[in-house]
Parts: sequence; C-alpha cells; structure tokens
Amino acid sequence: MLLDEYDAWEASLEKECDRALRVNTAKAGKDFLNAVPFRLTCVPWAKNCYYYEKADAPGKHPYHEAGLYYIQEPSAMAVAEYLEVKPQERILDLCAAPGGKSAQIAAKMNGSGVLVCNEIHPLRAKILSENIERMGICNAIVTNEPPEKLAEAFEGYFDKILVDAPCSGEGMFRKNEDAVLEWSLENVKLCAKRQEEILSCAARMLRPGGRLVYSTCTFAPEENEGSVSRFLQRQPEFEILPAAKKAGMTAGRSDWIQHPAPHMEYAVRLFPHKLRGEGHFLAVLRKREDACGVSARKEESGMPEKNFPDWLEFARENLTERPSGVCFPFGEQLYLLFGQAPLLRGIKVLRPGLHLGANKKRRFEPSHALALYLKKDAVCRSLDLPSDGKEIFSYLNGEAIFSDGEKGWHLMTTDGYGVGWGKRSGGMMKNHYPKGLRKKLSPL
Repeated sequence: MLLDEYDAWEASLEKECDRALRVNTAKAGKDFLNAVPFRLTCVPWAKNCYYYEKADAPGKHPYHEAGLYYIQEPSAMAVAEYLEVKPQERILDLCAAPGGKSAQIAAKMNGSGVLVCNEIHPLRAKILSENIERMGICNAIVTNEPPEKLAEAFEGYFDKILVDAPCSGEGMFRKNEDAVLEWSLENVKLCAKRQEEILSCAARMLRPGGRLVYSTCTFAPEENEGSVSRFLQRQPEFEILPAAKKAGMTAGRSDWIQHPAPHMEYAVRLFPHKLRGEGHFLAVLRKREDACGVSARKEESGMPEKNFPDWLEFARENLTERPSGVCFPFGEQLYLLFGQAPLLRGIKVLRPGLHLGANKKRRFEPSHALALYLKKDAVCRSLDLPSDGKEIFSYLNGEAIFSDGEKGWHLMTTDGYGVGWGKRSGGMMKNHYPKGLRKKLSPL
C-alpha cells in the first residue's frame, strides 16, 4: 500500500529508535532546561517534549526519581496535544497505562478539574498509579475497571476522552521485538473488535459537544481508519474533525479500507520513514451538541479536614503551605481531592486523588506522593542533596544520611526538587524513601 515509499519505510525499521522525554512543567522551573546535563532537541509536534541522546541515560538521573520528566516514545507525545485540554475540565484517559499520556494531560490541567485514569489490567494499573505519583499529580483518580463498568457509572460525564486503544502494535516493531512475535492477522481482527467495544463505551461517557481522541500504535487500516469508520457509522451523533498535520505527519487513508466514512483524510498517520518516531495513528471525534444524554453522576462529598486532627497537626508542624480540599479516608490511609469529583461508589479505585499519608497510632506519617507533590518552599525543613553528588544516590538506594540539624520531618530534595522524606533524629537522617522504589544507582 505504501508503493514507492515501501523501501524507505522498510529501511527505517532497521534504524535505531529515537528517544524522548517530556518535561513536567508542574514541577520543573523555568531554568530546568539549562540545568539538565542532557543534549536535548525539540520534538516538533508536542510542547515541552525533547529528543535526547542514548548516552544521556535520563532514567538513571535523580531528576527522574523526582518526577521532573517522563520518558516517552516521541510519536506517542502527539496524541494528547489533539485533545486540546483546558483547566477545570472533566477528562478520562480510558486505556491509560503506563501513564505518559495521563501525565501530559494533567500538566495542561494545572491541578484543576478532574482526571480519571483507567486501566483494565491490575498490574498495569499499579504501574499507572506509581507514575501518577512520581509526576506529583494531585487531581487524578486512578481506576481499575473494564470500560463497560465505567460506562454504566459515568453516562455523559466527561468533557473530553482519550482512547489510546489496545492494538496489534505494528508501529512498535522497531522498538519492541515481542510485538513482532505476537503479531497475527487473527490478532488484528481481535483488536479491531475490542476497539469497537471500547469506543462504544467511550461514546456513552462523553457529554454532548465533547471531544474524543482515538489513537493506536499500529499501521493496520482495519484498526485505524476501519475502527473509526465503523464507529461513525454506528454513532451518527459523532463527527470526525480536521486534525492539523505537523512535521512529517500524513493524512488518513480511506482507500485502504472498505466502506470508509467520509473525511478519513482528517485523521493523522505517523510513519517512521517520515519523522523521528514510531508508527502511530490518531483521529479527533466530536459528539454533536444536539446529541442526547445528560450526566446524572453525583459528586463526592468527602469529609472536612477537621475530622483528621493528626493530619492537621502534621501540617502545622511541618508545612508552610497546606494543600486543601476534600479528604477521603481509606482504612488508615488519607487522600485529598481538589475541587469536585465524581461519586466513586462501586468503582475499583487505586488512587482517589493525592495521597497525603497514613494515621498510625495517633501520629501522621506523610506519603511519598506528598513529598513529590510539595515544593521546597511549602515545607518548614528540607535537606538538599545535589544531583551530581554521592549522597543523593545513597538516599535513593535507601541508605541513612549523616546530618546534624533540627529534629523532625524533612523534605529531601535534589537541586531543590522534592524526591522523598527523611526524619532527622540526633545526627542521623532516617531514610523514608519507599523500599519498593530503591535502586542501586550511582553517579553517572
């Protein structure tokens, strides 16, 4: 189907993959790009996204553990841009793991509105929750449900929905050898069928006038233009919108499928022989304003913070700026939701907002998520471990730090960015970096 472009496409699969990261503007300061020891060049289709060199190894730098950037495949960075996110909106990332697109959406929301990040597979949902935590996101709810269950609960609730659908993964052949081994025509058909089911659920959850972005990381027309065409034919209240093509992107191909819906050229294809990234497809869909459906989903009421005196005492003693909102206790764990959020009764929730910490025998122990959310000037005490020194790697490896000074909880920072908690007693800073996150890292 690529005809005279086929040789160039085939040759591109023999080349090494491009690598990129997205700077987390919710945490990184204006001078961050001047501070990182990486050779960065702009990804042309996404804001705050940059290619880096293989030798840079940003995943081994302390800034990664501080959540200052998210390492992501370059083409995948395009998808969330087309959602046109605005603050205060209700947004759903329906197939969200591992969390790169959710984090990109959250950065555009500026801590306002509600972002529901869902993943059907429990292990992947756990990874998603961990990445939401690392990026310091405060307004995200992580759920672990099939789309059908969510559709029953959130009829007409969301302003915008991202469906980065499970697919046959042809676009990842260069990056992931397992994708090649798992590919088959039967799997393409199975994926297309599942995509139809997922899109139908998404349609139910979108309000009239709402925006839906559908994407895959495959070349297969049956899963791309085919899935979108079948969706538009089933859901006449939806229309496909023109999507601007940037930096090597090409139009969707109605001539590659049978029975295409009108305007498949509005969709976007990303090919590795035309740009620095892997294979991707996306289409922007809109639910017409006159479509039926109004959300009946109630809002969570939560509990006032005064019901949690241990948390308030911790905040008085250790914070100069206390995050405020509606509190939700889950056993001994305490979470905070900013603003209004949907009623979560009957939904399997892994993370209902910002995890503040735990009440333990009339004392409050702050969470790692809180450390990653807070900025240095929001705490009473902190200890900075420079990113190019040995101590920060000792801390990330779980070792205690010898340090004289005031007793109590300290926000541990690297170059001023929060990375975890420590609690000083005498000349020793007890390490509270989570055991499950500790790594045998060393200075680069």
